[in-house]
This record gives sequence, structure tokens and C-alpha cells, in this order.
Amino acid sequence: MGKLTTLAIVLAFLLGFSPWTRSQDADRILAKAIQLHQAGDLEAAIREYESFLALRPESFEARSNLGAALVTLGRHQKAVEQYRQALRIEPSNPGVRLNLALAYYKSAQITQAASELSQLLVLQPKNLQAALLLADCYLSLDENRRAVELLTPLEAAHRDDRAFLYLLGTALIRDGQIKKGELLVDRLLRQGDSAEAHLMIGIAQLGARDILGAQKELERAVAMNPTLPYAHSYYGRALMEIDEPTQAAEEFRKELAANPYEFHSNLNLGVLLKQDQKYDEALVCLERARMVRPTALNVRYHMGTIYAATGKLHEARRELEQIVKAIPNFVDVHISLAKVYAKLNLKAEAERERSIVQKLNAERQASQGEAKDTRGSTYRGERVPVPELK
Repeated sequence: MGKLTTLAIVLAFLLGFSPWTRSQDADRILAKAIQLHQAGDLEAAIREYESFLALRPESFEARSNLGAALVTLGRHQKAVEQYRQALRIEPSNPGVRLNLALAYYKSAQITQAASELSQLLVLQPKNLQAALLLADCYLSLDENRRAVELLTPLEAAHRDDRAFLYLLGTALIRDGQIKKGELLVDRLLRQGDSAEAHLMIGIAQLGARDILGAQKELERAVAMNPTLPYAHSYYGRALMEIDEPTQAAEEFRKELAANPYEFHSNLNLGVLLKQDQKYDEALVCLERARMVRPTALNVRYHMGTIYAATGKLHEARRELEQIVKAIPNFVDVHISLAKVYAKLNLKAEAERERSIVQKLNAERQASQGEAKDTRGSTYRGERVPVPELK
């Protein structure tokens, strides 16, 4: 050991900066952070965890705990960052991967949540909580077939689990596998009358266009269990079908009070608010819907028409141009885009859109009226197709 190195160590001891002192300081900081966390003083705990990580950035425990504290305070994106760093330290830790998925889920990053849950199920194929949450992610994305494929192999082991039967039955019915879904409804009803069974029946009846029957079943579902996920959303949709927009909006708000990022409630409430010219409120709902499904064209359409109505012409142009690329025969978008081009003094583009509208209308008349798009979503006679941009 050279004289310079020895002198540096001696000075460090004299000044109180020895590695041992720093280690003891770090241990005290972490212990204090955990104590504050357990006592519920999360803001102070977060500050202590951050101080500790400045000294020991590779601490898995501190990053995981910090993520949990941040989630409790609703700071999901910051929690995601901590959980991701924790997984870099211990990539196969299932608890942190589940917490990361939950942080994504709670912040409406449903695709990312599904990715993490899929990886977790590779590590823990029998983790029912992860499977049910992943199925719910698929339902949120309208990927009903994937939910069916995920849950069907687990059915024999969970034949009497109400949550399992509800999710699988809902996925089957939404995927058009009505008879298989009805078998699960019957299994639920054998356990006693339930909100889940009435919701599943109502969803099936909506799909079969038995609107009054669906309304009755869905009304029963929300009465029996007002906190049942998706119940208020589907009931709101049934009320829209019978032209009860005020009641429908109330149901969508109830759904969003429990799940602020439920896609259909945000979309439908946004449309109703747009029709009432409450544009700022409508955009809030539509932005949340877009967070869940960034490529949803029906969301983009309604945002584009709101931008056009409020004079945000460049934003309107951006949204509407993307739709006509994906759905070139969508007449209403060409009409809206022609008006936007005219206001932007883009005369050639406006005339081109008008010509397209005339051509499409002529083709429509030649084919004896407009064919109904059964994949659309009806809002007071307004039907908007919903293919996804890939």
C-alpha cells in the first residue's frame, strides 16, 4: 500500500467518511424508511428510500419498497420506473413483476400490463391472480378470443370460482360463443342468483339486439352489485340504444368512478358530451379512452370532429386524415375533412374531398342504400366503424 493511499484512508477516518461509516449510515436510512413506510408516512418514507438509493442504487428491496409507496400515492409512472429497475437487479422476481403489471394497469397502460403478466405466467403458470388480471386486460382491449384461450385450459381447476366463471363467461359471450358462455351462466346460477349471471345474460342479449331484454338484465345486475366491473358500462350502452342519453351518461360516470380508464364508458360519455357541445369534458373522456387503445379510430374520429368544431383545425386535419387512410369509404370523415380544408384555405384538397363524397354517395345509392356496419357503435343514429390501425 502506497503512502498516498494510506494517507487518504487516514484522512477519511478523521473526517468520518470511512466505508464502514457510510454503510452504517445507509443501514440507518433504510431502517428509518421502512419504519416510516409501515407507519403510513409515505412522503417521508419516499424521501428516505431515495436517500438510501443514492448510497446503494443496486438495492432490490429499497427499489421495490419505493415502488409500492409511490403506487399507494397514485404516482404510477414513477413506480413503474422503480419496479423496472428492481427487475434489472432480480429479473425473475414474480412479486415485483406482478406489482409492475398492476402499476401499468392502474395507469391505463393496458398493453404493457398484459406483456408483464404474460411473462409472469411463464414463471408461474398456476398464478390465478395473474391469469385473471391478464384476462381482464384482454377484455379491456376487446381481445376476447385471447381471454378465452388463456382461461379455458384453467377451467377444470376453477369450476366453482365466481370471478373465474364471470371472466371466462364474459369473454365467451363477447367472442360470440354464446352457448358455451350460457353454460357458465348456468353454473353461476346454481350457486344462487348473481349480478354476474345477469350481466353475462345482458351482454348476450345486447349482442343479439334484444335491447329491452338486455336493459332488464343489466338493470338487475347493477342493482344487485353496483361495484361489479363493466356492469354500469353495459347498462349505459343499453340505455343509449333506447335513446336515454341522460341516464346513460349517469351510468358511464358510475363506471368511471370505480374504473377511470374503462374504454367504452369514456368513449360513450365523450360522445354524449360532444353532442351536448361540452367539448372540454368530452376531450378529457376521449383522451382517457385513447390511453387505453391508442389506435382506436372511433376515438380519433370524435376527437377530430371536436377539434374541427372548436377551431383547432390543424389538430382536426391530423386526426381525420389518419382515418381516411384507414377507412377510405367513410363518407362522414370526408365531409368533415372537406370543411376543415376549406377553413384552412386548402381549396384543391377541399374540392378533392367533395368529389370523393359525391362518388361514395352515388355508389351507395346504386347499391340500394347504406349497408349497416354491425361492427360500429351507434350514438343517436350516428354509426362509427371501429377497426384498429396496425
